[in-house]
Amino acid sequence: MSSRIKVSYWEAVNLSDREPVRESLRESLREVMPFDVVIVGAGPAGLSTACKLAQLCQDHETSLDICVIEKGSEIGAHILSGAVLEASALDELFPDWHNMQAPVKVPVTDDEVHLLTSSASSIKLPSFLVPPALHNSGNYVISLGNLCRWLGEQAESLGVQLFTGFTAAEILYNDDDQVIGIATGDMGRDKNGNEKGNFEEGYELHARYTVFAEGCRGHLGKELIEKYDLDKGKAPQHYGIGIKELWEVPAEAHSPGKVFHGVGWPLGLGKTTGGSFLYHLENNEVSVGLITDLNYSNPWLSPFDEFQRLKQHPAIRSVLSGGKRLSYGARALVKGGIQSLPNLVFPGGLLAGDNAGFLNFLKLKGSHTAMKSGMLAAESIYAALMGGGAEIANDNGVLESYQDNINTSSIARELYAARNVGPAMHKFGTLLGSAFAFIDQVIFRGKLPFTLKDMVPDHAALKRAEDCPRISYPAPDNEISFDKLSSVYISNTNHEEDQPCHLKLIDAETPTGFNLAEYDEPAQRYCPAGVYEIVRSDTKTRFQINAQNCVHCKTCDIKDPTQNIVWTAPEGGGGPNYPNM
Repeated sequence: MSSRIKVSYWEAVNLSDREPVRESLRESLREVMPFDVVIVGAGPAGLSTACKLAQLCQDHETSLDICVIEKGSEIGAHILSGAVLEASALDELFPDWHNMQAPVKVPVTDDEVHLLTSSASSIKLPSFLVPPALHNSGNYVISLGNLCRWLGEQAESLGVQLFTGFTAAEILYNDDDQVIGIATGDMGRDKNGNEKGNFEEGYELHARYTVFAEGCRGHLGKELIEKYDLDKGKAPQHYGIGIKELWEVPAEAHSPGKVFHGVGWPLGLGKTTGGSFLYHLENNEVSVGLITDLNYSNPWLSPFDEFQRLKQHPAIRSVLSGGKRLSYGARALVKGGIQSLPNLVFPGGLLAGDNAGFLNFLKLKGSHTAMKSGMLAAESIYAALMGGGAEIANDNGVLESYQDNINTSSIARELYAARNVGPAMHKFGTLLGSAFAFIDQVIFRGKLPFTLKDMVPDHAALKRAEDCPRISYPAPDNEISFDKLSSVYISNTNHEEDQPCHLKLIDAETPTGFNLAEYDEPAQRYCPAGVYEIVRSDTKTRFQINAQNCVHCKTCDIKDPTQNIVWTAPEGGGGPNYPNM
């Protein structure tokens, strides 16, 4: 990045057509790099945006400067998903992907849904009881990280510039509150914010349009939603935390393409909702995981420990026994559905993928919708940059055509059909919610004449600790179940220790002064990486943040009951380095 030519702020402004510029920014000494389009995040949405834009340029013999910025050390390093891929968007983006060495090689061969009734028993549900959207015939078991690496290769071959290991730390606006790009984070500051010997100031990446595709609970997307009031009139967004491990298992326990989904134990059949999965990939590898909806009410609950309990169920343990755990990770996922989908456009930019919230809760899939949203974004941006007129973008640079195209797309149709399942689960619990889902999806095909909404934000769902039963979790056996620190170790998580803490407290006294008494400070349990601790001594009780453990799951930013923890981006390249996740 530093080898690029340095341009003045005025040159960048002229190139990006963003007049006027805030006076304070004119005095900036940061290096400025102008582009036509800057894309924040090299996940399926961001990379699909980049590839589609470059394809449109090729098709029409035009040229655009396109940049993708990714905070992970490499593309795929921060990508974590199940994952079962519905290939519709991939088919559209690269129709010949079968012959392009895409890492999509394991078709679903067996598809099971089980009701886990206890720690030792389960019932396989007949196919007719499973909503059609959960059927996986024609889908593929994949590593989403590897698919993103491949998409990155395609983007580069199409002329897109990829900058990995750089965080998008700040949104840049002009005096009309129009987004004109982003600034990357400084490198080489110590924990007090002072410049170290290796200090390097961040860059300003200016763009005519900026695409925010950071994934679930992106910190810049969160700022944009608040600044432009994009969620006005919408239901609160809802989330889950997905915890996953990759295992190598004995050949006799491996069945390539087998998909297992479970509901019930260990979370139960009441209002603590979520579900489990076990996917058989290639090379005797399986991915196993648990999604815990973050609207749970008992502050004693630990999603990490619930996942460790899950693996002891005979349906799971029988596959893992004799195997080797290869990797571990966790990531929040967005589950609010179309009721919680914010407006997607604002002056100078747009939201794509799970930064907006396109995951289909019912299908348990969001990669295909994220990719499709990126492709629709690319089409609107290209038309606007090529002089598409007021029907594409208004005078303030608001890409209204993107919002319109999403509203009439396959994304909106499938999210609308699935809209009632999530709120029903939250309202009625797993057992009754599943019964409602059968009526809604199998009998009425998602066409019931009403829309349910869950208006309670996830962070407001916690009850007082003294009003909830304590949950006792067994010690790990270090064969199937493990502790947090050994798990974080195999996530290859690393941060430069002497840097400002990226986990900010609005009020440093709240964790011990309020949360501890009310909720026994739930951060020490909802965090799946051991970042937060209550440390007691004879003289005081303090709240300790082990930021170097952070796997960037964003759960703390979502679930903290007082919304006191704010996740911000650490130095670029920090965080997990997931292999095949």
